[in-house]
Amino acid sequence: MLTSLNVAIVDYEAGNTLSVTRALEKVGAKVDLTSDPERVGEADAVVLPGVGAFGDCMRKLRERGMEEACGEAFLSGKPFLGVCVALQAIFEGSEESPGVEGLGILEGEVVRFGGDGLKVPHIGWNELSLVRDHPVLSGLDGEAFYFVHSYYPVPEDTGDLIGETDYGTRFCCAAGRENLVAVQFHPEKSSRAGLKLYDNFLAWAGSI
Repeated sequence: MLTSLNVAIVDYEAGNTLSVTRALEKVGAKVDLTSDPERVGEADAVVLPGVGAFGDCMRKLRERGMEEACGEAFLSGKPFLGVCVALQAIFEGSEESPGVEGLGILEGEVVRFGGDGLKVPHIGWNELSLVRDHPVLSGLDGEAFYFVHSYYPVPEDTGDLIGETDYGTRFCCAAGRENLVAVQFHPEKSSRAGLKLYDNFLAWAGSI
């Protein structure tokens, strides 16, 4: 646990910012919940939370100058964690909001769950299955996390895929590249496993 890291949580009226803040504080992070792009740039690490629709998320980020701030944070090599709809936002676009561009950090599109008899949205506890090792998800293969979503990303580069979950199909629930990792589930609502993920993120952020 590294208490010296200043972690900026991007505040753009996403519904889970307070619970993400509390979870990170519980594992020892020095948290700056901010709507100021400059403070995001000054932080040691960045967390982008998210709840709701892809288009609404991107609109709010752009209105606050946070689209550019998030892109610059990634390009600078700053440790970056995306939560829930933020996993979708790091890709290029979504079936949910045609014509709305995502952050485009990773190549690929976001698609809706389909299939006869499949209840959408996917709500509840489901298991993480790691496709490749990642420090932020260390020790969490097979753990259950809490999901609430109707869409999931399909990475164009399979090397960006970190973890999958089974819900009618095996879908991407964790992806990342270099200093970026993002998850579809809500660690802040996932009890012990979720706190371990945030603790892992702090340790990883302090090592890169």
